[in-house]
Amino acid sequence: MDTKYITKAGLISAIYVVLVAIQMPIGQLAFGPIQLRIAEGLTLLPLVEPAAVPGVFMGCLISNIILVSFSGFGLIDVVGGSLVTLIAAYLTSKTTSKKLAILPPVILNGFLVSIWVSYFTKIPYWYTVLGISLGELISVVVFGNIILIIYKNIFKN
Repeated sequence: MDTKYITKAGLISAIYVVLVAIQMPIGQLAFGPIQLRIAEGLTLLPLVEPAAVPGVFMGCLISNIILVSFSGFGLIDVVGGSLVTLIAAYLTSKTTSKKLAILPPVILNGFLVSIWVSYFTKIPYWYTVLGISLGELISVVVFGNIILIIYKNIFKN
């Protein structure tokens, strides 16, 4: 790994944390059974930037550690949620189109994160899957596309 790669990963991680932090005043919309995290738009970035895989993972991990008491889901959310983000980012980096790149974060977060969110909130699993998947889809499609446009304009090769 070179310095440029590490710097990009660090910046992406920091942006993720900042985006989660600015959304804290409306916390339940970002951390409950409906998760519309603006920062999750960054999960589309691995499609065009390899450093986004560790960057998004570390940003999610740091955010989840900071917010563990806020979400109420504990260690499972810190470890599990961060690993789901890492796997989704990796799979996104292996896709060949924007349409396919949307699927890993939406499907993995929707079906896996819903396991513990449903357990802790006592909201039925399928309702939680629907809420988290829909929030993730909006985050990735709306915010992800905005982030890709900004990224491509900043880092024109």
